[in-house]
Amino acid sequence: MSDLTEIAVAEQKDVERVLASVDIPVCPSSVTQVMREAQKDDPDLRELARLLSADVGMSAMAIKLANSPLFGGHGSVRSVAQAAARLGTRNIVSIVVAGALRASMNGLPPGQLEAFWTRASTLAEASGLVARMLPGIHPDNAYTFALFHDAAMPVMMRRFPEYLGVLEEVRCSGNDLCNAELQHFNCSHPLVGGLLANNWGLPKVITQAIRFHHDLDIYDLDLGVLVSEGVSLVAVTRVAEHLAADVLGDPGCEADLAFELAQRHLGLSGPELEDVTEQMLDSLRASARQA
Repeated sequence: MSDLTEIAVAEQKDVERVLASVDIPVCPSSVTQVMREAQKDDPDLRELARLLSADVGMSAMAIKLANSPLFGGHGSVRSVAQAAARLGTRNIVSIVVAGALRASMNGLPPGQLEAFWTRASTLAEASGLVARMLPGIHPDNAYTFALFHDAAMPVMMRRFPEYLGVLEEVRCSGNDLCNAELQHFNCSHPLVGGLLANNWGLPKVITQAIRFHHDLDIYDLDLGVLVSEGVSLVAVTRVAEHLAADVLGDPGCEADLAFELAQRHLGLSGPELEDVTEQMLDSLRASARQA
């Protein structure tokens, strides 16, 4: 059996294990409509803005993001149409998918869900800001990956009442999260997240990056676990998460192997890392003042 065949067989077994353990939320028609329009050769931003306007929460998120330091700087945006024009197709898709995913997480305490998506949105903005300061990494893709890379966690919280307890135990002990998830639930959030992202039509590179974002082997490009662009998306988010630990509510976040590998992959060290940190934190604080 060839290496590629072995990988394909292993992936199929992973998918079967996930489907046997967790119900993946069905992609709603609102997302399908947006995807259909976004995938046209010449997407109609007016139609995308109309679809965004149908939901108050998504409209507010679009305007807020368009006025953030990641996309702002050219005057204040006040309407969904203006926000859509500034953000572009890919970011509109991200907003619609995030809004629909959030709406699908019924059964979870609202405060808990709000805290999760607030953190995810802040990390996504931080990742986009870091990507903007580095060559060859598209900030839009960095934003989208960071926003959704842990999106399976609320799915698992809803499916497994004891999930939060396992998560807290891992945070206190420093044990590997994916191993703990597999041990307790027979699936992990990267496995669930990769399948979720694929079913909801996110780009392949982002789907694959979500699937492997806890796998340290991705930094060995010779192994071919993930394409170079996907590795960079994971690395940017890992670095942003570390640098913005206090802003994200993760005090005491220490350097670990994953951060060191990400830092090395991006070629960030010394004064350059300090400069990226300073610019990112300044932009995040400015964004928080606007909120």
